[in-house]
Amino acid sequence: MIGANLAVGKQWGLAVTSMFGAFAVSLLALFGIADLSGLPLLASGLSAQSRFALDAGMIVTAAAAAGFLLRPIRRDVAAVIPIDPDNPVHELALVFTVVLLGLQITSIAFTDVLASNNSQPPLTIVDLFEDELPFLVTAVIGVGIFIRRTPPDAARRLGVVRPAWWQVPLALACAGVFFGFVNASDFLSHVWSPDLARRVDTTTQHVFGQLATPWGIAAVALIPGICEELLFRGALQPRIGLLATALLFTSVHTEYGLSFDTLSVFVIALGLGVLRKYTNTTTSCACHVTYNLLVGIGISGAMLNPALAVEAGLIASSGYAVWAQMRRRAARAA
Repeated sequence: MIGANLAVGKQWGLAVTSMFGAFAVSLLALFGIADLSGLPLLASGLSAQSRFALDAGMIVTAAAAAGFLLRPIRRDVAAVIPIDPDNPVHELALVFTVVLLGLQITSIAFTDVLASNNSQPPLTIVDLFEDELPFLVTAVIGVGIFIRRTPPDAARRLGVVRPAWWQVPLALACAGVFFGFVNASDFLSHVWSPDLARRVDTTTQHVFGQLATPWGIAAVALIPGICEELLFRGALQPRIGLLATALLFTSVHTEYGLSFDTLSVFVIALGLGVLRKYTNTTTSCACHVTYNLLVGIGISGAMLNPALAVEAGLIASSGYAVWAQMRRRAARAA
């Protein structure tokens, strides 16, 4: 991404980034072809069916990503999403978005990601930081900080601005709505697919069990809430659109496998995207952090009713604030 930002506005920019993108997708395709041909490049514990599916997925993903190296295809895509087909950064963003999305979907669909997560050591705060830091780095480098944009310009491009007063209670209210939705979805999951729901619960407890401390809960709330929002809602959504961003966001949360929880993540991703679209990334960050905090502390029992009452008040105040804002704008326009 550094090279792509340096290439913006240069005559040779697209040629160089296209060569780099072609090299990356070719390497991915060759990896899949080599493993499909008998070279043991993937994990040895995979079944023959899973190995074939992963190899085929890599090859298909590479072919799909390679399509965005062609300007006519990018030009057609630009009619749907706000990209510049001649911008090297936008070109690489499309290519690597397809690569990540394709690999993640293939992994979730054709491997037992729940068993894989259970075989890994539980997350620590350091692990969480290491996992999320690439999102933050990709976001700030992707928008060209210190290359094409100053830090204040990069912050504005990412949507990191001072929120209006009504956007804060709106973020908190939306977090409460998301929390209620996830709890309802979890209830349905235990009713309709109890075995899968128990496996997801076991995996979640294993992965995040060591973070059930005040510092761990704070880390789970803040680190993903900030890093993920800056990349997905801040950097990517204004370019690849709300739906594609929500799909990509959902695909990186592999700890839930193919379950109701995955569907819940997708719905929350859409909600955060709408919040970002009509407010800013600061507001979606506040919402994401608050939601993660609610999940982390596990509100239940006697605390649930007061929490719902507070959230209802926040929703009402947010609705009034939005209505008042629209009324003032209408009055000024008149």
